[in-house]
Amino acid sequence: MDALASNRRQFLKVFGTAAVIGSVAPDVLAYSGKAKPTSLTILHTNDVHSRLDPFPMDGSRNAGKGGVARRATLIQKIRQEQVNGQPRQVLLFDAGDIFQGTPYFNIYKGEPEILAMNQLGYDAGTIGNHDFDGGIDNMVTQFGKASFPLLIANYDFRNTVLDGRTMPFKIFEKDGVRVGVFGLGIKPEGLIPRDAYKETKYLDPIEIGNDMAAKLRSDKKCDYVICLSHLGYKYNDATVSDNVLAAKTKQIDLIIGGHTHTFLDAPVAVNNLDGQPVWINQVGFAGINLGRIDLTFDRGKAVSSAGQSVEVK
Repeated sequence: MDALASNRRQFLKVFGTAAVIGSVAPDVLAYSGKAKPTSLTILHTNDVHSRLDPFPMDGSRNAGKGGVARRATLIQKIRQEQVNGQPRQVLLFDAGDIFQGTPYFNIYKGEPEILAMNQLGYDAGTIGNHDFDGGIDNMVTQFGKASFPLLIANYDFRNTVLDGRTMPFKIFEKDGVRVGVFGLGIKPEGLIPRDAYKETKYLDPIEIGNDMAAKLRSDKKCDYVICLSHLGYKYNDATVSDNVLAAKTKQIDLIIGGHTHTFLDAPVAVNNLDGQPVWINQVGFAGINLGRIDLTFDRGKAVSSAGQSVEVK
């Protein structure tokens, strides 16, 4: 069995089991049945790195792939899909490193990237290390043009010009389902020049991740909690990654990752501190792929799910 089939099978197996267990629970037996299940699709990108155009047709591995126009067409097609006679409910996120990688950034410092994301209707993004490449003052300028929030909970910007320009989390409500989303960034020291991030204070992502998830789940009564992470998928040392974050936290349902340019065909599960699966997904780099996760909720609980990486071509 190839990795794609294995990941999809594992992804569906856990949610399928949850659905069966839920179907015989007493509160379900007593349920009136008047409400109908809610479908929600999560779309996501990471490490697009200023790749607004498709890769050139030069015979290379990625020739002809990607491009913001093709991504827009794919996203629009998904949004127009019908579920129970209604347009599909969709949330679109990015996991950081929007900037750096093509002459567009060298010349325009991130403006066309942000304006393109506005046109595509992104709901939120987080901050990657390369988003600092033009300096923190440039981030203020470019992020100020965004029609979507930049979510980052473990960067303390209080002594910088970015103070008040980002949010730790945001709650989205789709057809009665409350989705709490927060962002986590990688440690700047040794990765980002100090004069680019200046007095930004880095906070422990494990501690902040637990705090954010508890706040969103308990205080804000969210049905589903998503972390937009630029920590990286997995490392061979003790560096905090998405896998480590999942294993050392509670109440996070999905981690949408970036930084390591990891191509996952389907989400991968890591059990959290309560022994519950946390799903992790990342779709490579440069906008070659669009991540898609289809969720079904019954009375505020995710009871089924399917995930895949869709090639943009």
